[in-house]
Amino acid sequence: MKSFKILVVDDEPDIIEFISYNLKKEGYDVRSAGDGIEAIKVARDYHPDLILLDIMMPRMDGLATCEQLRSMPEFHKTLIMFLTALGNEQSEIQGLNVGADDYIIKPIKPKLLLTRIKTLLRRLHTEHHSSKITVGSFVIDDEKYVILENGNEHNLPRKEFELMKLLTSKPGKVFHRDEILSKVWGTEVIVGDRTIDVHIRKLRQRFGDDHISTIKGVGYKFEP
Repeated sequence: MKSFKILVVDDEPDIIEFISYNLKKEGYDVRSAGDGIEAIKVARDYHPDLILLDIMMPRMDGLATCEQLRSMPEFHKTLIMFLTALGNEQSEIQGLNVGADDYIIKPIKPKLLLTRIKTLLRRLHTEHHSSKITVGSFVIDDEKYVILENGNEHNLPRKEFELMKLLTSKPGKVFHRDEILSKVWGTEVIVGDRTIDVHIRKLRQRFGDDHISTIKGVGYKFEP
């Protein structure tokens, strides 16, 4: 397996040192940054597989950093995991809204953090590319990680793309919430029901309300 590259972003040097030490012990290639502006500069040169990102930082906070990274094509597929002391629901929803793949609340035991990181990276490593899928006016390009709608190209954050890919894989099928969580987020990552709702809302904002239907108490389905 390749040595994955991880960028640790936090304004507290002690936290960077502690996390970096544990990551390097596991064989990861690690670099660090002390705020969002520095993180973007380092990420452009380093091209990390995963960015471990604090929220409360000077100059540019983690939410703004994540949003800016996701606006750059070269970081559409980069995994971004928030590691923050902000444990309220609104902050978690904001984190998911700007494109985070996971949201972890400090403090967390090193072994649990490493498990969460390995889970994300394992899925990145085992990801396979398939041919383009055409569903009505949509083309799902799994290789480029883009969706074409009536010829218009949409670059989606990772989880939004995977959710859209799942729903369009079987038009008309009702995907239960448990199935969506399992196939998009995996069984080893603990997320709540609101995580699905946030991503469904983002997809509807992008593609309109006509294609994704809510089946109350069950789940969602896609109609071309």
